[in-house]
Amino acid sequence: MQLARAIDDFTSYLVGERGYSPHTVRAYRSDLAALSSFATQRTIDDTDEMTLEVYRDWLWSASQSGLSKATLARRSATAKSFSAWLSRADEQTIDAAARLRAPKPDRSLPRVLSRDAMDGVLDSLAARTLDGEPVALRDLAIVELLYASALRVSELVGIDTGDLDLDRRTVRVLGKGNKERVVPFGQPAHLALVDYLQRGRPALAARSSDGSGSSAVYLGARGARLGTRSVYGLVSKLLLDVPGSGPEGPHAFRHTAATHLLDGGADLRAVQEMLGHASLGTTQIYTHVTTERLRETYRQAHPRA
Repeated sequence: MQLARAIDDFTSYLVGERGYSPHTVRAYRSDLAALSSFATQRTIDDTDEMTLEVYRDWLWSASQSGLSKATLARRSATAKSFSAWLSRADEQTIDAAARLRAPKPDRSLPRVLSRDAMDGVLDSLAARTLDGEPVALRDLAIVELLYASALRVSELVGIDTGDLDLDRRTVRVLGKGNKERVVPFGQPAHLALVDYLQRGRPALAARSSDGSGSSAVYLGARGARLGTRSVYGLVSKLLLDVPGSGPEGPHAFRHTAATHLLDGGADLRAVQEMLGHASLGTTQIYTHVTTERLRETYRQAHPRA
């Protein structure tokens, strides 16, 4: 089979049979486009010619161009998935990339806000809602729910009004792999949501010319469903002056919520379920965060540290 056609068929498989999100599929397609370009430079255009040596040369070339260990590890995983699919689809007699190896990515600890810093962010947002401005009410409801339920930004913007159960204080979200889960939220988030739904959302919905955001909980300034980019912009501005290093996107609130849950004694598996992690190992990074925070406190406070 031609390599270009195989890549198209593989990405269709990721969407149709594996249910991967558009973001994940774009990442796979980007990696495979780089692989295809590399193969073309070596006059390779058929999947039968994709040997282990070709995959290894591709990764080596990428490493020489200065790509990070994390990117190399992702490309290796993409190549292995693609090669395994070719083998299962009988497009190759062997799984050529089965023994492909890449450097393990450096695992950095996620950005986590202190409780005081998180309270400061929420207090500043609450102060902006005093005059009832719809966008201010929405922004408070966004950050309260991000922090309360440790949601991914894609999950947050995908919430419809029917997904909220205000009586039980839960929200139904669609996570990675189209896996649905129900997540709780607390009283502050409940109050912010009710205030937004009663005073803010109707005003934003009235601005829509075609009703395109009619079912969405979170609406943009023109009444359509709010996009992830808008949430990134909001959070980046909020975290601009907050102490701490690391990404300034909505994931910082997800990391913060998970860490604060563990600091408060939550069970690791309960946090895993709340976050929607398929593997407990993914959730365990937050135990490293809490341990590091404990070490820092010890170093600062103990006279013989």
